[in-house]
Amino acid sequence: MEENMTKILKTPKIALGTWAWGDNGQTGNGYFGSTMTQTDLQEVVDNAIDNGLTLWDTAAVYGMGHSEAVLGKLLATHSRSEYQLSTKFTPQIASTSTTPVADMLEDSLDRLGTDYIDLYWIHNPADVAKWTPQLIPLLQAGKIKHVGVSNHNIDEIKQANEILNEAGFRVEAVQNHYSLLYRSSEQAGILEYCRENGIQFFAYMVLEQGALTGKYNPENPLPAGSDRAAIYNPILPELATLTAELGKIGNSQGATAAEVATAWAIAKGTTPIIGITKPEYIDSEMRALKITLSDKQIETLEQLADAAQVDTRGGWEHPM
Repeated sequence: MEENMTKILKTPKIALGTWAWGDNGQTGNGYFGSTMTQTDLQEVVDNAIDNGLTLWDTAAVYGMGHSEAVLGKLLATHSRSEYQLSTKFTPQIASTSTTPVADMLEDSLDRLGTDYIDLYWIHNPADVAKWTPQLIPLLQAGKIKHVGVSNHNIDEIKQANEILNEAGFRVEAVQNHYSLLYRSSEQAGILEYCRENGIQFFAYMVLEQGALTGKYNPENPLPAGSDRAAIYNPILPELATLTAELGKIGNSQGATAAEVATAWAIAKGTTPIIGITKPEYIDSEMRALKITLSDKQIETLEQLADAAQVDTRGGWEHPM
């Protein structure tokens, strides 16, 4: 079947993540333990759009709809043509109706205050043959413009692509955990497959939830009481050499360790999704876009990351 005439997916070089916006805003309460006010987040949205960072990534499962609702309310002050929305169908919370993907999408559309999603994802593979076909009528109806798969291994990506191809569509994006500390998608050949097939690879947890920002160390750990603190604080000593090198490279270019870690992901041909909770982080992302890393610097960073010998695979992820 001939491929449907859909516009090619075009996005900024950095996407903005709102996973943390699913927290309820109280320190130590929620996965991230972030404190965010609506005023601060409105400034985040406004600054981002003004600077051309216009792709917002969320999911129905982030705070069980809270992230989408907060994002939708903040974006309501902007024209729909000024931004792109990326959200996800999560099989693990699917309804028992005959159209669970369509149902979850409708709920997301309502919370986000829109009638279409620019990039819609199957969040976790679960059953590729069951869930992927349910994207097709939503594409045909224009309720979703592009589709991607997240946390899928290479065989699952290929299977999803074959299913969509039969209807004249294709997987246009892959979103997996990818950072200096976790390069399984590269090692499994997923990045290469994406390059060969014109599929955009989105990297989430590029900063390992703050552990690679250089801000945290054993003397200044992540916020106590949050899930990410329990995961990352014990390995901060192993990351000291790597974060020091990130900071050193950053100093040579007027940048921070976090900005260098983001620039590394861009240099690897990926689109990093960076969690944004403060207005000043937008300026940081703009600086990251200007960083140039040499092949030697990339090699050194990856060697130090390997030497740390830490495993940051999330509990929701299966091996690639």
